[in-house]
Amino acid sequence: MTTDLDSGTNTPLADANPRRVVAVDAVVRNLQLPSGPRRFDVLNPATGDVVAAVPDADPAEALDAVTLAEAAGRDWAARTPRHRADILRRWYDLIVEHAEDIALLITREMGKPLAEARGEVTYGSDFVRWYAEETVRPGGTVRDVPAGGGTLLTRRAPVGLSVLITPWNFPLAMATRKIAPALAAGCPVVIKPAALTPLTTYYAVNLARRAGVPDDLIQIVSTTNASGFSEAVLPDPRVRKVSFTGSTGVGKVLLRLAADNVLRSSMELGGNAPLLVFDDADLERAVDGAYAAKMRNGGQSCIAANRIYVQDGIADAFVEGLTEKMAAALVGDGLADNVALGPLIDGRAVTSMRQLVDNAVGHGATVRTGGHTLAGAGHFFPATVLDHVPATADISSSEIFGPIAAIQRFRTEAEAVRRANATEFGLAGYVFTDNLDRALNVADALETGLVGINQGVPSNAAAPFGGMKQSGLGREGSAEGLDEYQEVRFYNIARRGTH
Repeated sequence: MTTDLDSGTNTPLADANPRRVVAVDAVVRNLQLPSGPRRFDVLNPATGDVVAAVPDADPAEALDAVTLAEAAGRDWAARTPRHRADILRRWYDLIVEHAEDIALLITREMGKPLAEARGEVTYGSDFVRWYAEETVRPGGTVRDVPAGGGTLLTRRAPVGLSVLITPWNFPLAMATRKIAPALAAGCPVVIKPAALTPLTTYYAVNLARRAGVPDDLIQIVSTTNASGFSEAVLPDPRVRKVSFTGSTGVGKVLLRLAADNVLRSSMELGGNAPLLVFDDADLERAVDGAYAAKMRNGGQSCIAANRIYVQDGIADAFVEGLTEKMAAALVGDGLADNVALGPLIDGRAVTSMRQLVDNAVGHGATVRTGGHTLAGAGHFFPATVLDHVPATADISSSEIFGPIAAIQRFRTEAEAVRRANATEFGLAGYVFTDNLDRALNVADALETGLVGINQGVPSNAAAPFGGMKQSGLGREGSAEGLDEYQEVRFYNIARRGTH
C-alpha cells in the first residue's frame, strides 16, 4: 500500500505476482541480444529497475545495417510469393507458441497490464497471419488498350529497402504491422524500435529468423540517437521507403528528410480523438465503450478518446457511470493480479498528467475521481475523470496520452460535429447512438480516418488504419497496408490483328 501524496487517502498499488516475475526474468535472461561497444539500459516503468541493456548504435552502424539488409533483399525479392507466405505463417505460429513470454516481456518493459499485453500479442500476430495470406494474392490487372492494338498488363513490385520506425506503446503490434507487409511484398527492412521498449522487437525478430527469415533481411537498430539515425539513413539512395508511427512533430521532420530522397512515406501520427455520446445512446454500452476507448493501454494510444462530448440529456448519468468505472480501476504493476491500470511510460508522462489536470481545474473543470499523483518508485497516475471541461483548457486541444477522461457537454448534433472537427488532427473518432441514420451521418461528417460506432476498440488487422489532416499519410493493415510496400508497374504489349 502506498499513500496518495496529495489527498492523504490510501490508494492501493498492486504488487507484481512473484510467479510472473520469475517467469519474465527467465525470458529476459534468454533474450538473444547482440553485442556492441555502447549500450543503454531499458527500464521497468513500474519500478525504475533496469530490465536489460541493448546496443546503442551510432549513425555509421545504422548505415552498416542498411548495407546488410539491402544485400539480403535482392534474394528475398526473387523468392516466390508462396515461399515468403510460408515463412510468414511459420513466424505467426511461433509468436502464438511463445505468446505468454512475449506478453510478459511487453508488460515488463512497457508497463501495460498483462491481460492487455496478451491482447496485444493476439493483435500483433494477426498482422503476420494476415500478410502471410495476402502474400499469395498480389494485385494486378489485364485490360485492353482502349484504342485497340495492345494489352495493358499491370504488376506489383517491391518498393525496396524499407526503414521502419516504431513507437513504445505497442512494441509488438507496431513492429509486426510494418515488418509483415514489407516482407510479404519482398522488401528488406531496417527497423528502429523506440529506445524505451526495444526488447519485444528483438524477441519477435529472433522468432522471425527461426521461422526462416534470412538473418540479414531484418536489421534492428536500437539507439538513443534517433535524429542521428534518421539523418544518416533516410538520405541513403539504397533506402526507398520510410514508415513511422509517432508524433506529428517528428513526422514532419522525417517527411522533410524523405523529400530529398523522394521516399515512399507512411506516417501514422498524432491524434486528438473525439468521442460523441448522444442522448439516445445505450448508457451501459456508451460507458463501457468510452472506458475502453480511454483506458486501453492506460490512455497511451494514438486513438485513445481524447475529447469526450456528451449530450446534455444523458450527461449526468454518463458521468456517474464512467466515474464509478474509472474509480474502480486497480492501479499497480502490470504483472499484478487483476490490475486494470499499469504505470505510465516515464516520469515526464506523470508530470504531464498533473499539469493537464491542474490547468483544467484552473479553467473551471471538476475532478470527479483521481487527478493526483501517487507515491512509489514507478510512474503511476490514477484513472481520472474531469467534468465540465471548458474548451479553453489545455487538455481540450492536447493529445493527453494518459488515463484522464475529459468530458464536455453539448446540445445539438451540429454543435458536436463542429467541435469534434475543430482540430488539425484526424486519426480516430467515436460515435455512440442507437439511431442508425445518426450513427452513419455523424461518422461521415467526422474528419477522421477511422470511426468506432458504439464500440471503443475499432482497430483490426483486416482494416486500413490511418489518419487524415495532420494525423498522417498512408494506411496500415488490410490490403491497403501491402500496397504501401509495392510499386505498380504496367507493360504495354503490342498485338497484331486487334482493332
